[in-house]
Amino acid sequence: MPEREVVPDDARHARIGFDESIYCAGKSPRQLDAILARSIASDRPLLLTRLGAGAVEALAPAHRAALDYDPVSRTAILGAGARPGPAPPTQAGSGPARSDQVRVAVVTAGTSDVPVAKEAVRTLTYYGEPTLEVYDVGVAGLWRLLERLEEIRATPVVIAVAGMEASLPSVVGGQVPGLVVAVPTSNGYGVSAGGRVALDASLSSCAPGLAVVNIDNGYGAACVALRALRLAG
Repeated sequence: MPEREVVPDDARHARIGFDESIYCAGKSPRQLDAILARSIASDRPLLLTRLGAGAVEALAPAHRAALDYDPVSRTAILGAGARPGPAPPTQAGSGPARSDQVRVAVVTAGTSDVPVAKEAVRTLTYYGEPTLEVYDVGVAGLWRLLERLEEIRATPVVIAVAGMEASLPSVVGGQVPGLVVAVPTSNGYGVSAGGRVALDASLSSCAPGLAVVNIDNGYGAACVALRALRLAG
């Protein structure tokens, strides 16, 4: 491997309270094996995102065996136990203790949005944050959302994942008092334009205070939630 082809950011948790996650798309098996070998040798936990099944199969057998891999979200977790959540940089590694209280709801408009939602769930799991998962409650059948609304309202943060015209984040944003993070997805036909319509709709929402992340960015939505929970104490 060429010198400095992979340069880990070991101090990231000390600076901002997040470990460096490994975005696997575009990385070769050789690069991923090198990253995993280093983390295993130093006994460091690791979160890997956008890790396809083919890439997993191409890893060294010992590295495959060490991973908790979820094919739906295309994420993998190396290392047992929950990682502390975001803490102020002056308190590196001393983030909020793991809690059994569910503080984040992850809600999808359709079943097709579940892979993106699961990326958020797995990121929250890595940091020891349990979630309420509410799937397939899009506004085309509004009764489905209304049936679960009280559960969702009980959480201080809601991640709303939706493609097509992305109505769900706006509807949720008009019904719950906590932070709502919209995740537009690339699901949809023709003029949905690979999620651009969903993104624009989320950015144009009439629901006040809606936070919006990029298309299909479940990981980023989870990080927004974790930062908000850190500030809440």
